[in-house]
Amino acid sequence: MQTILLWLIPLFPALAALVLGLLPLKHNSRGTHLAAAAALAVNFALCLWLMFLGDHEVTLFWLGENLPIALRSDLLGRLFLLLCGGMWLNSGVFSFGYLPHEGNEQRYFVFYLLSIAAINAICLSATPVTMYLFFELMTLLSMALVVHSMTREAVAAGIKYLLYSIAGAMMGLFGIFVFSGAMETPFFAPGGALGAGAMENGSLILWATLITIIGFATKAGMFPMHGWLPTAHPIAPAPASAVLSGVITKMGVLCVVRVLFYVVGAGNLRGTFVQTTLLILALCTVFMGSMMAFRTTGFKKRLAYSTVSQVSYILFGLFLMTPQAFAGAVEHMYFHSVMKNALFLCAGAVILKTGRTEVSQLRGMGKQMPLTMWCFTIAGLGLVGVPPLSGFFSKWELAQGSLSSGIAVFSWLGPVVLLISALLTAGYLLPISIDAFFPGHAHGEEAPEAVRCEVGAVMAVPLVVLTVLTVLMGMFPGLLADAAHSLAALLM
Repeated sequence: MQTILLWLIPLFPALAALVLGLLPLKHNSRGTHLAAAAALAVNFALCLWLMFLGDHEVTLFWLGENLPIALRSDLLGRLFLLLCGGMWLNSGVFSFGYLPHEGNEQRYFVFYLLSIAAINAICLSATPVTMYLFFELMTLLSMALVVHSMTREAVAAGIKYLLYSIAGAMMGLFGIFVFSGAMETPFFAPGGALGAGAMENGSLILWATLITIIGFATKAGMFPMHGWLPTAHPIAPAPASAVLSGVITKMGVLCVVRVLFYVVGAGNLRGTFVQTTLLILALCTVFMGSMMAFRTTGFKKRLAYSTVSQVSYILFGLFLMTPQAFAGAVEHMYFHSVMKNALFLCAGAVILKTGRTEVSQLRGMGKQMPLTMWCFTIAGLGLVGVPPLSGFFSKWELAQGSLSSGIAVFSWLGPVVLLISALLTAGYLLPISIDAFFPGHAHGEEAPEAVRCEVGAVMAVPLVVLTVLTVLMGMFPGLLADAAHSLAALLM
């Protein structure tokens, strides 16, 4: 059964996309929505089913004597797979209410399903070559989501996304070439797959690791390869922006984890210039992303810069290479995905219903769209790290992991930067909510009458689900925390 599931999880969404593309549904929104909803629900059910099964591996085919294309359902892959399937379903449901004003729904959902098929394969990849092939495929397929409106700005953003992604992937491919000659096995191995004598030529391995991590971290928006993110996220349809931020950036994180802990091994990197450089880049990205979000006035662009900052929280935890920091990074990966999906979908709901795209235009929005703005507020408080919401728990773990790491400078600099970033996060998110619910008005003038324009149930349900998860995952983090600490113990 596990062998069948490993084949089916990447294959089913791709086949569903093919069927959806061939059906005569070009002008039938209802039919398109029903077909897409069924496919996304089944995909999530398959991901959830795999969570209850143990590790398993299947080789699909061989490219050469030592180049297997294989899938494996290890704990790391299953954790990422469940997150991606859930967030893809949630944003897909939101799309049913959002996309009719964009047009070309059938084409959108074809590429939406093809993208999750590639993401599923990345999550389950058992070798670096398998991961790289599907990583590139995901980039090409997800580009269609960015350029969906086919405006001049969308095409330009899509090209920028593609160029950055290809450049990063080429850096990753260079590392795979170097590592393949030093690995004892072509498969990922917990703790590292390099042979006993691999570090005799340590300089090459270390430089290849640094280049590879920066390359794959391009998708996660780490400086200096972050430039695509604040361009592509705001221009894409809001449901696509949500999964770009909440899911596709996490594929960069997954590839970083695979290289650090399943190919090279943390023991070969601790205390080297590679670790120092990566920690500096991560903290610079955390601070820079927060500052840019604070200064940006565009609604979705502010959230995009926030993603640049918040995803590097995760990378910082990974680069510390300690069990507690690693666990905090895994937890923040989940929590950030839920909260940022909620924020982008709320932004999309506001833009759809009112056409307002600037933060300065959102004054009084809490009276016009109370449900949407309450969801935005709760998700924003979670992202700041206010207890008992989920962001507090993961940031606490990251700070504790940094303090206990014993790494000179970074053991205290990390928490300081994270705290400053949290204050900046409060500075660029909370005023939106304050102005939305307490707009005030000029002296001697009557407050304008609010015109209710709340979203319908199809769009409201995903917002409520994500908001409830923001609260519940913070109050009851035990199951995820246990899985994250178990994974950390396995790798370190």
